[in-house]
Amino acid sequence: MSDSKLAAQFFDAAIALLQRARDEEAEAVEAAGALLADTVAAGGRLFAFGAGHSSLAAQDVVYRAGGLALMNLLAVPGVVGVDVIPATLGSALERVGGLAGAVLDTSPVRAGDALVIISLSGRNALPVEMALNARALGVKVIGVTSVAYASETTSRHVSGTFLRDHCDVVLDSKIAVGDAELTLDTVPAPFAPASTVVTSALLQAVMATAAGALAERGIEPPLLRSGNVDGGHDWNGRIMDEYGDRIFYRR
Repeated sequence: MSDSKLAAQFFDAAIALLQRARDEEAEAVEAAGALLADTVAAGGRLFAFGAGHSSLAAQDVVYRAGGLALMNLLAVPGVVGVDVIPATLGSALERVGGLAGAVLDTSPVRAGDALVIISLSGRNALPVEMALNARALGVKVIGVTSVAYASETTSRHVSGTFLRDHCDVVLDSKIAVGDAELTLDTVPAPFAPASTVVTSALLQAVMATAAGALAERGIEPPLLRSGNVDGGHDWNGRIMDEYGDRIFYRR
């Protein structure tokens, strides 16, 4: 098979997943957007967390042109992306019990805030405990995960539960277990993951919904503009001055 046909197959697979997410998760996206709008309107703060490659989608909604200025990254040292050496350490830390509690205890997260937790499998101790502990603090939790893992794999948390079991709203990315969309007889393993594409799209849909919900209430959504357009820096400076007590990525 030619490389171009494989590329087309991947695009087709990704588009099909995006269409499923659009059609099947519309209600959950609406609920998640309303939850974020409620939090902003009530003076709460917004946070996003993801480990490993799930962190990519979390970072994509933080300090983002066209995005909500109040979205902050809840970073766990050693698990944000694959910049830690060795990269496998991040995967190991996801399985460590108690780490989420220590992170939340030393973070600015408090009751009345909202936390988006992204974990493709939702089976490791870190995302499960992050959701459990956050809700115990009075924080609303939006989980972005593949629900298929909860029926086709076993939990790595002592409770036997998954991320989806401890959220106020769950967004199902529809990604199959293993996160690989293509196979070939001549290739010994499945390949071409699509989870980042779908998860990022789901979250941007939620952000758009939240902005619209705020506007409907007569509240100007605290949106950032690109620093590469005329007036962008001045606009962002105004937003950051107005909401500085709820923005933590400048400190």
